Parts: sequence; C-alpha cells; structure tokens
Amino acid sequence: MNTGIRLERPRPGVARVVLARSERRNAQNPALLKALDAAFLEAVADEAVKVIILAAEGPDFSSGHDLKGSFDLDGDPIATMHTRSDQGGIEGHFNFECEFYLGLCLRWRDIPKPTVAQVQGRVIAGGLMLVWPMDLVVAGENASFSDPVTAFGVNGVEYFTHLYEVGIRKAREMLYTGDAVDAAEAHRLGMVNHVVPEDQLEDFTLDLAERIAARPQFGLRLSKLSINQQLDAMGQRQSLESALAVHNLGHANNLVKHGTFVDPDGADMIRAAARRPGPGAG
Repeated sequence: MNTGIRLERPRPGVARVVLARSERRNAQNPALLKALDAAFLEAVADEAVKVIILAAEGPDFSSGHDLKGSFDLDGDPIATMHTRSDQGGIEGHFNFECEFYLGLCLRWRDIPKPTVAQVQGRVIAGGLMLVWPMDLVVAGENASFSDPVTAFGVNGVEYFTHLYEVGIRKAREMLYTGDAVDAAEAHRLGMVNHVVPEDQLEDFTLDLAERIAARPQFGLRLSKLSINQQLDAMGQRQSLESALAVHNLGHANNLVKHGTFVDPDGADMIRAAARRPGPGAG
C-alpha cells in the first residue's frame, strides 16, 4: 500500500522520512499525515537513529493541503482528545484541524531528537506546516515559501508561527499579499539555516545530520527541550491555539456566506497572483 511516505536510513545515525506523493506535489491528506507521524515515531523509537531528516520527492517539497481530500477523523486521534469530526458545522471541522494540523505539528516540533528539513522547490501553505516544526532547514537555491490562504477567507495556515519564523513585518507582508519568500530572503530572515545549489542539497543535508549525530544524544535532547520550553514561555503554544480559533472563525464565516469552509474564489485569486511578476521584477 502506498502511503505517500518512505522511511530510509541513508547514513549511520540518520533516518530520512521522505514525502513520496510527487504526482500530487506532495499535497497532504489525512492518510499521508498519519503515515508521516508513524514514520517519525519509528525513527524516534530506533536507538540507532540520532537525527531525522524530512525530505520530499519531486520538484516541489509540498503544495500544501489536498483540498480534494477528506476532512474526517478516520480512527483514533494521535495528538488530541478530539475524537469526532462528524458533528457537522464548524465543530467537527475544528476537531479535525486540532488533530491533523495544530496537534500533529506541535507533536513533531517536540520530537525528542534533532530534525532537519531538506527543502526544494515550492513550499506552499500547508507545506510550511511540515517545514516549520523541524529544528533546522536546509534549502535549495530554487526553494520558495508562501502562505496565500488569506485568499480563502482565513488568517493563514493552521500552524501560525509566521511571526517566529520571519518577524513581524515580513509575516504581515506574506499574509497580506500571498507573495512567496525565496530561499535567499528566507536565509536572511533566519527561517532557513543554509541555502545550497540543488545538486548539493542531499549531500549537504546528510553531512550536517551526521555532524549533529556525532554529539551526545541526551545533550541534544536537552538543548532542544530547553529551546522549546523557552518558546512556550514566550507564549508560542498559547498564540498558536488562539490563531487556530481565529482560523476557524474564518471557516465559520465562509460556511455561512458561501456554504463551504473556504471562499470559493480563493483558488482563482491564488492562481492569478502566481502569474503576476513579483515586486521589482523587470
């Protein structure tokens, strides 16, 4: 059965979880997200694994949520106590997003081993929710990052860490315009650790992971725990929960106005914006 996820062990001490749904530009549905969590869990349980890389097949890292996919909790939840999404209205949808989006992202942020995202091509909307929970980000020179979903009548993606990733002003611009941030600017803003040519991306990421894996594992775990606790002391977790509630207010408004969870004109708006040259283009 093709779950859209592949788990590899390319070098000693390193596991690599690969998004393998390139025919859909690695768009995420519930089955893929559950398989991704299972792969992370397997890598964490393997004592030989010291560092986990998240990579992706194909030209793009991820095109975001698969809007043609299901929005149902199919089975027991992994990250939350919300067990049902079939109540109708916004209640069931809120439970779904608490589990599959914010809940899983926080769970992955807290993986007790160092994690590295290896990114090429486009990272759109929900794709950011796979990259941002990782500890380090290595990007190919062609990588770009965008959150255009205000076009759908919501505040932004459900793991709303824009402010922590790119700063206040750039977060506003990303959300207000839907424009992409390229790899060089993402590096300047501190969202990306390294930018390398695409043909060096895999080896560079593996070399970095091996260097990390050589250090004492418990020291790495304590370092990660301390940083995450400081983020929470700064209010990150609380602000994420608040932003998800606001996000679902947008869904509720759309449901009343349009009879669907997203503004139906949003997809056309995003496609039209993608065809326009960016600021400063000749």
